[in-house]
Amino acid sequence: MGSIELKAVEKWYGEVQVIKGVDLKIDDGEFIIFVGPSGCGKSTLLRMIGGLEETSRGQIVIDGEDMTAAPPSRRGLSMVFQSYALYPHMSVGENMGFSLKTAGAPKAEIEAKVGEAARVLKLEPYLERRPKDLSGGQRQRVAIGRSIVRDPTAFLFDEPLSNLDASLRVEMRYEIAKLHQSLATTMIYVTHDQVEAMTLADRIVVLEFGKIAQVGTPRELYERPANLFVAQFIGSPKMNVMPIDAGLTLPATPEGAAQVGIRPEHIEVVESGGACTGRIDVIEYLGADTYVIVDAGEAGQITVRAPGNTALKEGAPIALSFPQEALHYFDGSGLAIRG
Repeated sequence: MGSIELKAVEKWYGEVQVIKGVDLKIDDGEFIIFVGPSGCGKSTLLRMIGGLEETSRGQIVIDGEDMTAAPPSRRGLSMVFQSYALYPHMSVGENMGFSLKTAGAPKAEIEAKVGEAARVLKLEPYLERRPKDLSGGQRQRVAIGRSIVRDPTAFLFDEPLSNLDASLRVEMRYEIAKLHQSLATTMIYVTHDQVEAMTLADRIVVLEFGKIAQVGTPRELYERPANLFVAQFIGSPKMNVMPIDAGLTLPATPEGAAQVGIRPEHIEVVESGGACTGRIDVIEYLGADTYVIVDAGEAGQITVRAPGNTALKEGAPIALSFPQEALHYFDGSGLAIRG
């Protein structure tokens, strides 16, 4: 079992509150991702769950037991950090089995668990190598393997891919997704990279200034953001947001609406009319897609996702249509107005 529940959890450093009453239930076997901008408290919250940071108020319950004051060793959790922290003088196999060895586990048990972890992570050919002989992705797999052999209640990942280059990050995302399928163990993962969050998570927890802005599946957050912060944080390019009174031609808007949002892929380029007109400022060609950045006057800068082979040219006039079903409305405080 690997259920975890946070009950009104707070973290204070003197008079500064960095975690502001977080309530969250994580089911056994779930892959949960904490995401948000730098300084939002996501790593602090993860370290509180792991017992590496003291909880100022509230409760952390693991498998039905209050572990708020328990040391990390009693929580049955295993952490994987940005830094691989491998012992350079030990082989891959020795690194992976070190925690079991120090705990006095029998040699046969250590070999069996290391062998199984190496099989899952495709590290069997490298068990006799030293960390210096491995690539960055291989070292990160060793660090994950060191956690697997402990058979933890849950894995805690603190931005584990941030030190890797772009191609290795894609490869390791796939490896971690397959690992979760294979182990079916609870995983809590911290990242500032929304692509990692969208592709890996069962549910995403979006944090803003130490509070939960929204919790939901990637699809729920993308299609029904609860507020302006989530709407613009989730999605790349981010959602276009414009004041209602920016000279737009829109259908009847909900009462109390102050701003309207639409994602770049939902905007249609039309011959004339539509919601607004403007002039193409910049075209960003990305192969399959082209991002067309439009100067729309009072409405500001609008990004349109177009096909890669679009014939649109910089400096040309353009008219944009906003389909009613693709619009998101927000009130003056930034909360979503549901239809």
